[in-house]
Amino acid sequence: MKMFKLAPASMLVGAITLSLSSVAAQQTDVKEVVEAGKKITTSANKSQQRVDRINEQIQTKLQQFKTLNKEIDGLTVYNQQMQTQIDNQLTELEQLSISMEQVSVIERQVSPLMARMIDSLETFVKLDVPFLPEERANRVEVLRRMLTRADVSVAEKFRQVLEAYQVEVDYGRTIEAYTGLQNVDGQERDVDFLRIGRVSLVYRTRDGQHMGMWDQQSGDWKPLDASYRTDINKALRIARKQLAPDLIVAPVAQTSAE
Repeated sequence: MKMFKLAPASMLVGAITLSLSSVAAQQTDVKEVVEAGKKITTSANKSQQRVDRINEQIQTKLQQFKTLNKEIDGLTVYNQQMQTQIDNQLTELEQLSISMEQVSVIERQVSPLMARMIDSLETFVKLDVPFLPEERANRVEVLRRMLTRADVSVAEKFRQVLEAYQVEVDYGRTIEAYTGLQNVDGQERDVDFLRIGRVSLVYRTRDGQHMGMWDQQSGDWKPLDASYRTDINKALRIARKQLAPDLIVAPVAQTSAE
């Protein structure tokens, strides 16, 4: 049997001490590594947080950029539309300017035209069947005075002249009854006048005993036969809307053409 020699105690103690020192040193290194790892992890977390914040800011800016681009596109289309409207308005202004120049010329021509129209209307009334003589003559006189007024526009003057012409036109297709004075057998008497268009103008005294018809050819009144009394009375009631429209027999004076 082989025997081993034991090392001296001092050597064993030194070896153990050396081993313990090595272990302590290793533990210290591990702690430093762990601490360094923690620091790296903390730093990495902070870096990631900064990256996240920067990324979030970038996304926000990108969204704002897209929104602004959409607004710019919308404003571009709007500006184009506004520019088109402005161009059209400028064209209209040019046309209005030309029209205003033409209006001045037309106004200078319209005033003499209206004066001639009033003169023609006055002559027509004088030569026409003499119904409502005062009313029609007064209408012409009002037009003549209006023509010299500065507070009435040319357009309004022309409108009133045309309106007077329209009134005269309407007389030719209406039936009318009105009262007035008429010379009958040398006396002025209250009578009822009956106008049927411009083809017949007759009068009847209030007692119904006298009737007459205007003869345009001779320019004077002619007496009517009593046989017309019933038809004249009926026509007067129709003209006053006291009877429904109906057929009537009315005297019509012959003209030179007939």
